[in-house]
Amino acid sequence: MDRQFTLKDLVLFATLGLLIVLLLVAMYMVDRQWLKLAAMEHSLQEQAQDMRALRGQLGELERRIRSGEVVAGATGETTAAQQGDAFDRAYAASRQPDYAEGDWVVTAFGTGLQTITPLVSSDAYASQVQSHVLESLLTRDPQTLEWVGLLARSWQVSDDGLEFTFQMHPEARFSDGEPLTANDVAFTFAFIMNPRIAAPRERAYYSKIESVTATGTHEVVFRFREPYFNALSLAGGLAVLPQHFYAPYLENPEAFNQSKGLLLGSGPYRLGDARGWTPDQGLVELERNPRYWGRVQPPYERVIWRIIENDSARLTTFRNGDIDTYSARPLEYRRLLDDAALSARARHFEYMSPVSGYSYIAWNQGSAERPSPFADRRVREAMTWLTDRQRIIDEVFLGYAEVAVSPFNPRSRQHDPALKPRGFSIEKARALLREAGYDDRDGDGVIEDAEGRPFRFELTFFQDSEDTKRMVLLLRDIYARAGVLLEPKPTEWSVMIEAIQKRDFDAITLGWTSGLETDIYQIFHSSQIEGQADNYVGYRNPELDRLIDQARATVDEDARMPLWQAAERILHEDQPYTFLMRRQQLLFVDRRFSNLEITRMGLNFQMLPVETYVPAPEQKYPR
Repeated sequence: MDRQFTLKDLVLFATLGLLIVLLLVAMYMVDRQWLKLAAMEHSLQEQAQDMRALRGQLGELERRIRSGEVVAGATGETTAAQQGDAFDRAYAASRQPDYAEGDWVVTAFGTGLQTITPLVSSDAYASQVQSHVLESLLTRDPQTLEWVGLLARSWQVSDDGLEFTFQMHPEARFSDGEPLTANDVAFTFAFIMNPRIAAPRERAYYSKIESVTATGTHEVVFRFREPYFNALSLAGGLAVLPQHFYAPYLENPEAFNQSKGLLLGSGPYRLGDARGWTPDQGLVELERNPRYWGRVQPPYERVIWRIIENDSARLTTFRNGDIDTYSARPLEYRRLLDDAALSARARHFEYMSPVSGYSYIAWNQGSAERPSPFADRRVREAMTWLTDRQRIIDEVFLGYAEVAVSPFNPRSRQHDPALKPRGFSIEKARALLREAGYDDRDGDGVIEDAEGRPFRFELTFFQDSEDTKRMVLLLRDIYARAGVLLEPKPTEWSVMIEAIQKRDFDAITLGWTSGLETDIYQIFHSSQIEGQADNYVGYRNPELDRLIDQARATVDEDARMPLWQAAERILHEDQPYTFLMRRQQLLFVDRRFSNLEITRMGLNFQMLPVETYVPAPEQKYPR
């Protein structure tokens, strides 16, 4: 049935039309608001960039005034001997014609992190993250290796060598905007020395310091109990914690000790949430500190470390361009050098860093009540004679390493050049094991102790390291030729850390980083056996303790070096570790990064203050 168009229909259509018009108007207004917000965001970014540039210029001007290059009140500039500081190299980089801010640095860690909270964490990866967030009074110039000011703009040493006075930059700020003062430095020391804070390693280091006193808003004095060879490094290298952020945890230390991601500092980068990082995120992401006080602003918007434990997966991710660096295993490195696609995308570097450290097998000596077979020095020495280190270097690491003699770098004055690494000798090993009471008593090819128990032990190692796995399997076969049964124990990283803390292992293979002059107190002094300190093999030698104490108390370098060399000879004799090797770094880096340079400290990629950058046309990540 037909129906006529009525007035009611007209009103209905008119209402509907009006609604459509209003909806379009609303969409238009929302769109305009978004455009305004985008414009405001762009404007704020530009203002932030201008402020960073202005801070950099002011910082540079202050440096020039302090150094005498510019004399206040003079009609012109006068030139004087330039006093370097930590930002000189970064400043020179920022003057390059193609220099630009922006882009991200995305790399990968080979193991997961348990925590990135300072003092609580114990691994090198966490230290790498912290170095972007926390700052110290001094740092080393990577080329000259001299100490230069970072938070400190000047410092003095008392005549007796026991007091170090630092004048700090007054403009320094933490990333939340709070000023960084001498009180924060004094607080950091007190926080570390508080026995309720889980920092036994740091307490061992800083026990040489009697007091840290703020003598002014920006002046702090470190007083040492006794002369200490590494005093300037110890005081100047203290990573400063903000008192207002960490002090509340003294009311509940367990909340700090069990924390995963309490990280806030004055460095060029910061966590988005200074309390919110957890290991289950699978990465650590830092953003540029918008309040960074330094005279050179960090170029990268973000610094990200992804957790990729599997070597093959890490290489695939690098090939796909999802991470910017790849630290190759020797076998891969040699193969990848012939990969044309990879060479077009990445530069390669191979170098021996003086602070890269050494790998080792640690022999757990057990306790006084229940000594292990490795409590006998002859057994440990025999194990070193059995560990064919040159064969491991040749077959597993393809020559990209050198045999380690001791914890001391062979190029440092701590090393006694007359000391040579033991070679490989099954005969010498068997003779020592026989002296220690181990012999093949039943003719089955396995040596036994006097009670007939076979010489069998577990070697704990990180399960995701293919090279270590190959090394352990090679050692298993070599040891078996002397009748020693090695049982490989591949282990997750977190379980390894727990095993070390509980001293629950027979032998374990790991690595230590080194310094330019290595202090071995933490690792080999008998006072560092108890608790969760780092002498986790239970090694004791009173003469070594005496030499370590004496060397640490000797400021004069010429007098100190013979003491270190004497200590090295004892370690070489006692073999608490079998020192394995020092490995070269074999690294691929995306070609878009500029100003890469191998310094005396190693490659400057991710050194701080940041001195690499990506030219604008080559940047791949948006702001």
